[in-house]
Amino acid sequence: MTADQEKGNMTFSTPDICDAFPDLVQVLAPLFPDFGGKKKFSGEIVTVKCHEDNSLVKNALARTGHGKVLVVDGGGSLRCALLGDMLGAMAVENGWQGVLVNGCVRDVEILKDMELGVRALACHPLKSSKRDEGQLNALVRFADVSFAPGQFLYADANGIVVARQKLL
Repeated sequence: MTADQEKGNMTFSTPDICDAFPDLVQVLAPLFPDFGGKKKFSGEIVTVKCHEDNSLVKNALARTGHGKVLVVDGGGSLRCALLGDMLGAMAVENGWQGVLVNGCVRDVEILKDMELGVRALACHPLKSSKRDEGQLNALVRFADVSFAPGQFLYADANGIVVARQKLL
């Protein structure tokens, strides 16, 4: 990842990616509004599968994430948040490019000012439980797309696409 990309000055466009690589990308259903300060982000996918328990989200974001995007399959639950300001700050500190949550986030008034891409189904004020349950680096599927560790995610104002390999 270049220095410009690290700062969020990316030049890709998801429509251009779809046009240039139609057979190499999967396009997510348009279900994920933007909650982060970084409006355009991309990176290598790391996955977490969990249900109303963000223990593994915290464990993943505590690791170095330079050039990576955490994809969290929370099963689409709208009953609690899996990411908030404290985990968002940890993600920024550890170099993560973004987080995509098939579930909810909270502290959105703070997340919007962080240098982190954040996409989720909705916001919810309740924090999740902490039972250390879930799976790290599991194959997950939601929004008409399958996500595997090592794939690449590209997100901008037009949408989110996933490719098996780095395209740009």
